[in-house]
Amino acid sequence: MVSLDRGTETRLPARILGRKKYGTWIAGAVAAVLVALVLTSAFTNENFSWPAFGHYLFSPSLLLGLGHTVELAVISMALSIVLGVVLAMMRQSANKVLTTAAGAYVWVFRATPLLVLLLLLYNLAALYPQLSLGNLVSVDTNTVITVAGAAIIGLTLHESAYCAEIFRAGLISVGRGQREAAEALGMPGMLALRRIVLPQAMRAIVPPLTNQFVNVVKTTSIVSVIAMPELLYSAQIIYARTYETIPLLLVVTFWYLVITALLTVAQRRIERHFNRGEAGL
Repeated sequence: MVSLDRGTETRLPARILGRKKYGTWIAGAVAAVLVALVLTSAFTNENFSWPAFGHYLFSPSLLLGLGHTVELAVISMALSIVLGVVLAMMRQSANKVLTTAAGAYVWVFRATPLLVLLLLLYNLAALYPQLSLGNLVSVDTNTVITVAGAAIIGLTLHESAYCAEIFRAGLISVGRGQREAAEALGMPGMLALRRIVLPQAMRAIVPPLTNQFVNVVKTTSIVSVIAMPELLYSAQIIYARTYETIPLLLVVTFWYLVITALLTVAQRRIERHFNRGEAGL
């Protein structure tokens, strides 16, 4: 109690005590024990061959394969974004032919497994030995669809179908009123899209798009089936000769973890940029 000058009394608010979360403490302790057991097992098991892991971690051939992986992912994702934007706008078009064509493209390349698509492209010469444009130009298919070409085309066709749906969902997330307001101001369609719709749609587009980029980086490992010298294939070449399979696969995993961590940091920065008005940043 606290007495006031006029004889009145007031009560101080009671201190609120939080509930003791015993379940959270127990779950945390169990998780810590499991992590400790896994780490202990990994570092005490000689079959992991950690000295070999350290030896190959900065191997020139693996670093070259890592560079090819990053290059392949960046080129494929850039092309997929461009094609995905075009497909998303076609899906939003009032022209039924464009809408149907874009919908069929998305359906086909989302339904076709990437591995099958890569093998089809790699063996395209069996279907079309020559690629020709009427009677003007005719070239051998194998000179055009090289290993790198098949990898880039396959990844682009596959990922652009997903990018198209990401961009379409972002465009749909912007209310119709925003477009109507732009029309009322006399903005042409493309200007309204660039200045009004896309900046708002990016809040919904960026998270799944960056996640798709992470997925593309990991998916590049599939192109090893057509002998593309990316990270995994470079490791396979080495352990086919030395039989040090486990340490080399651990090296590959390590570099994928590094790339994913860097992309995660970039994703958070980009999201913070597009959410700065809403988040007060």
